[in-house]
Amino acid sequence: MDPDASVGPAKPNPLPTPGGLDEAVRAGDGRVLVLSPGVTLTLGRDALLMSGQLATKSNRSCLCVGGAGANGTPGSIPYYNILWAEITGDRRWLLIDYADQTQPHYLEVRHAKFAIPDLAVEQTPAGAGDQVAPWVERLLDHAYSGSARRKRAFVLVNPHAGPGGADKIWEKDVKPILEAARMPMTIVRTTYSGEAVTLTRDMNIDDYDIAIPCSGDGLPHEVFNGLAKRPDARRALSKIAVCHIPCGSGNAMSCNLYGTHRPTLAALAIVKGVPTPLDLVSVTQGGQRTLSFLSQAIGMIAEVDLGTEYLRWMGATRFTCGFLMLALQGKTYPCDIAVKVEIDHKEDVKKHYRQRVAQAGAGTAGSPEQPPIHVNKQSEASCLAFDAVDSDDDLGLPPLKYGTAMDKLPDGWELIPFDKLGSFYCGNMAYMAPDANFFPAALANDGLMDLVITDGDISLFKSVSLQLTVESGHFFDSPLVSYRKVSAYRIIPRNQKTGYISIDGESIPFEPFQAEVHQGLGLTLSKRGIFEAPGPLDWDTVSTSERLLA
Repeated sequence: MDPDASVGPAKPNPLPTPGGLDEAVRAGDGRVLVLSPGVTLTLGRDALLMSGQLATKSNRSCLCVGGAGANGTPGSIPYYNILWAEITGDRRWLLIDYADQTQPHYLEVRHAKFAIPDLAVEQTPAGAGDQVAPWVERLLDHAYSGSARRKRAFVLVNPHAGPGGADKIWEKDVKPILEAARMPMTIVRTTYSGEAVTLTRDMNIDDYDIAIPCSGDGLPHEVFNGLAKRPDARRALSKIAVCHIPCGSGNAMSCNLYGTHRPTLAALAIVKGVPTPLDLVSVTQGGQRTLSFLSQAIGMIAEVDLGTEYLRWMGATRFTCGFLMLALQGKTYPCDIAVKVEIDHKEDVKKHYRQRVAQAGAGTAGSPEQPPIHVNKQSEASCLAFDAVDSDDDLGLPPLKYGTAMDKLPDGWELIPFDKLGSFYCGNMAYMAPDANFFPAALANDGLMDLVITDGDISLFKSVSLQLTVESGHFFDSPLVSYRKVSAYRIIPRNQKTGYISIDGESIPFEPFQAEVHQGLGLTLSKRGIFEAPGPLDWDTVSTSERLLA
């Protein structure tokens, strides 16, 4: 499934009939702004509606409206695409900047310029502004419904992300959109792995509202862990919304939050993003504690991810090549696993997903209450591990409920041997890559991780067939897949001196480790307060037993 299928501005309402527009004008409706007898702007339900004399300059990035003798051409701009609106200092022009979808998966900034009649300025010098300014404010309210304007951004660009080219993507495609939205920005280009940890650890969080890594999924991992290393970690993680401009191989974070791995579409989604609490996972190993926002893996999935770094130039195709090579080998990964299971059966997982959606209401699944981003009035005129010592300070990280991998196994946990494990894959989000919805029942902040376990001794044919079910959306329902909701687990590798353990695509030592989830510890921005994945197949179908018990 292509997550881009869910992306795109809302379709505007049809333009009003001339009679309906005249009636609104005569009634003095605040939705309608008449700039001259030939130019009228109307605040529709989903879009700004333009009617009147339009003239396009030779510069196709700017639409100049209101010129005498121009051809009358109606038009509209969806509110979702409107980036900013303002009156010029001389009060003669109304400017509207918006993102225009010039290609199926590409947006460009356009500028609409509407003349404010000279007569109005001459007769009432303050009158034109008095008429237009309140209308502009209403337009911005529509354009930023549910989202803060002019969010202050700390931008980190990783020039070496994925196949490369992040610098060009940022400068040419993304930066113009954020600038047109009037977002104050501090821009830093990272020069080495782990630098973002230090940068976000030492940043003044009161100066920013969001952090925007332009990278693959590695840089968001560093940002979360940099915030976690601070003495006020809990405050920092709940205040700074960590976003993502996709410039890497997997780009999972962007796929989940914005439904796309296209940089310009992600940029617009960030501009209009809804604050969304995000579960984070503590991974403990030895004396170290690392935060995970995406996934943890051991077995084939981890080796496909980390063992194909030398194929990074191939982009996302390297994962397919790595899988085929390992499937041909029939490799297995013996280990001992203990899991704190919360929901054990697939039908119960679907029921949980359905209940969360119902509780949250349409468009806010998994996020019934969304905290506001605290925007400074001036801006809104409007190493990856840290010590595993629990802090008594309320601002520090939450204490570990189940201890670490070095502690005695918690009561009620049973260590079960897996002699021929294929993959142990635990997800905190749904998409792991644009076409890889491994965890369709994942929710942003239900306080649970989604766990998938597969056997390693299945035939090559079954292994390939299982992989194909990921793209077709049938992976969840495959009898070869064990799918559960868990809150914690411990893994002890056996009979292997070396191997791969992947945390958000980053490698950690091949040693025992333990993980537990913290509900809503982090903060991000999403399009609707939920992940953009479609959920398990038929998740909204009520079972016979539920119907009988209703």
